[in-house]
Amino acid sequence: MKQFYETYANYEKVSPLVTQINWTNNLLILSGTKSIEEKEFYLRLCIQENYSKRELERQLDSAYYERYMLSKGKALPEGIKKINSNPFFDSYVVEFLNLPSPYKENDLRKALILKMRDFILELGRDFTFIDEEYKVQVGGEDYAIDLLFFHRGLQCLVAFELKIGKFKPEYVSKMDFYLESLDRQVKKEHENLSVGLILCATKNDEVVEYAMSRSMSPMLVSEYKLQLPDKKILREKLQELIDISENEEKRGYC
Repeated sequence: MKQFYETYANYEKVSPLVTQINWTNNLLILSGTKSIEEKEFYLRLCIQENYSKRELERQLDSAYYERYMLSKGKALPEGIKKINSNPFFDSYVVEFLNLPSPYKENDLRKALILKMRDFILELGRDFTFIDEEYKVQVGGEDYAIDLLFFHRGLQCLVAFELKIGKFKPEYVSKMDFYLESLDRQVKKEHENLSVGLILCATKNDEVVEYAMSRSMSPMLVSEYKLQLPDKKILREKLQELIDISENEEKRGYC
């Protein structure tokens, strides 16, 4: 116990947060994190999301901090920059799905519905699930959006398009169509423009950048992983970004 308090005592930003979560979660954060920045991140996340022990363990195991920081460093589409917030990840971990092998897009969608509580934990609790295969009608024809959510913080509808393979450029025009349909037919006057998330098994960042370079819609492309990530690899990637940023700052002072 003495060591616990001594660990936090020298960190002014962190110390006031410790008393706002339970003892078990404090111990999990202390033993499962390395830097003071990571400790502060999980403390604030625990306070904001009111995590149980199981939920916090899962976030630590899934490298939530590393994925958040790596996503934060990604360039955002102009439409999402205007919203002034980015609650989206570049990579989502859905190890809880227990999908058959092989599986189809319908299997993926049904599994996410079945495990919606776990999926919301991964997405963030500001996401509120509306419906699966949400119908919009254009030109007398019905179209179905795989998953539709509402995000309380962004105050907008969020359409998910699920793909079991790699990202393809044509997915962007389809999402543009869905977002236009939502904004014209479903969005309320006080809400922000709808946001689209294309969730693929894999993606090539250069292909994504080319495909979205002329789209004005607030839209992102993310990967999903069916297994927990290797935290060591993600930490190395994050350190590379930090080193690059620091080197650029040094050159700026020269």
